[in-house]
Amino acid sequence: MKLNKIIYGVVFAGLLITAGSGCRKGQFNINQNINSPTDSTITYPAVLPAAMNATGSIIARQWGPIENWMSHWARSGTYAPNVTEETYQITTTFGNGIWNACYDNAYDYQILITKAAQAGATFYEGIARIMKTIDFQILVDVYGDVPYSQALKGSSNPTPVYDKGDVIYKDLLRQIDAGMLLIKNALADAPNANIATTDIMFQGNKTLWAKFGNTLKLRLLIHAYAVGSIDKAAEMAIINAEGSGFLGAGQNAQVNPGYSALDKPNPFFNQYVTNTDGTTSANSVYYKANEWGIDYYHFTEDPRVTSTLTGAGTGNRLYSPGNGGLVGVAYGLPPISANAAAELAGIGPGLTKTVTSPQAILTAAESFFLQAEARQRGIITGGPTADVLLNTGILENFIYLGIPAGTAPTAVANYLSYNAGYPDVDYTTAAPIVSGGPVGGLFTILSQKWFALAGTSTLEVWTDWRRVPYTEVATNVQSIPGAGDAPSTNFVYGDGGGYLGSGLSQGPGPFRSVSPQITPADKIPVRYLYPQTEYNYNAGNVPAGITRYSRVFWDLN
Repeated sequence: MKLNKIIYGVVFAGLLITAGSGCRKGQFNINQNINSPTDSTITYPAVLPAAMNATGSIIARQWGPIENWMSHWARSGTYAPNVTEETYQITTTFGNGIWNACYDNAYDYQILITKAAQAGATFYEGIARIMKTIDFQILVDVYGDVPYSQALKGSSNPTPVYDKGDVIYKDLLRQIDAGMLLIKNALADAPNANIATTDIMFQGNKTLWAKFGNTLKLRLLIHAYAVGSIDKAAEMAIINAEGSGFLGAGQNAQVNPGYSALDKPNPFFNQYVTNTDGTTSANSVYYKANEWGIDYYHFTEDPRVTSTLTGAGTGNRLYSPGNGGLVGVAYGLPPISANAAAELAGIGPGLTKTVTSPQAILTAAESFFLQAEARQRGIITGGPTADVLLNTGILENFIYLGIPAGTAPTAVANYLSYNAGYPDVDYTTAAPIVSGGPVGGLFTILSQKWFALAGTSTLEVWTDWRRVPYTEVATNVQSIPGAGDAPSTNFVYGDGGGYLGSGLSQGPGPFRSVSPQITPADKIPVRYLYPQTEYNYNAGNVPAGITRYSRVFWDLN
């Protein structure tokens, strides 16, 4: 096994682990040998910041196609169409980076668990156990059943079985518990030395790690809210007994190993603004504002629009305030001069921030949105009401995106006031704006997650769209042409306030691609396909009959 290290300052080591023997010959291998002699040269204090930074890179870099599918972004006309993505006809070679990066990262954490346990470094081991669950949550949410119990075992098992998604989720809950307990009981002794510097997220703060662990658990419970085999009441009892609660105001889980200009940049900035040599990144030209999405921001006069989107384009939009707004492009539109990159709004400063900014793993805003839904569903049974939690999440998101903390409360109040009676924003809306449409409540929470989590937690938006059927929020489901899928099987954005989009994007969202190559049968996928390398080297264990419309275990629609 080959190991390459990139040292970032004193404590920042980037690990890139390539293949040894196993189920994917010559490529990334989910069964690399953790007992390899090569590993003896790696110390657990060096692995921790490297692995945590790699997790941040996964959050930052892997979700462009999902941003497009969820109507946040779209390909600019400067680039030729991506027919595979824009017709939703994905293959076994589409999006393999998520699979590879997550197993690579999980392997780093497994090394850390093994070495820290041997040294009695319980703080390090606890962090690794918690962070490793993020990789497998992502894998399950994207692919469904995946190798878990037999993964990362090395050459002793080159063809691991695939575990059921709900079984993995249940064990992830226990792994987080174990990690939290290890951290809680960790001593300030030699094996745990330097945790304040090697822990590049919370600098050794035990309370924040407990809050983070509980918030990750709540995310799992919300995903599986309709899954009977996962006991939400029992899991909440464990969270309540632990007592630390969830990530609160200003408590964004973010990593920063010492990002600096150009050669050690923040991964999102590097992906969507400039390359390490200072040149403009290709992705900053490729990904531009989605026409449907940008007008949805304008429709609600959401001040976050200039934080999440920015740049060229001041043409008149259907719902733009003032003399005009930022300009987007319909997803899948063939290249023409009017939709060239220079004519369109791009990814905004609230998301790209600066080259030295920390990389978000899980924001305080998302924590409050999760709490709001849990409160609305009765998973959380006490404390602030769902509407209070939701509005706190909106405030936290305003601040995270760069609206000054001193003026953000007034900005939120104005936003809520302007949209009073519209369930996209107003949780208390009692009557539908559109006949048969939704009222305030769950629809409001999920709609606000669409506005807030673009670019920071895109997988969660796709997950919400898949797991919550429109029938759960609509008062009388009707046919809704133009939406990304049938309203009875997936969530529908924008329908609550009568927003229909503009230009080519006429209808609720996420708006379906306008690619000329698309067929009526092509709809937004509800999962990725397993990588072709799995079929090449582990075919006996890959679940049979999987298509882009085979649902993940929590997607019961």
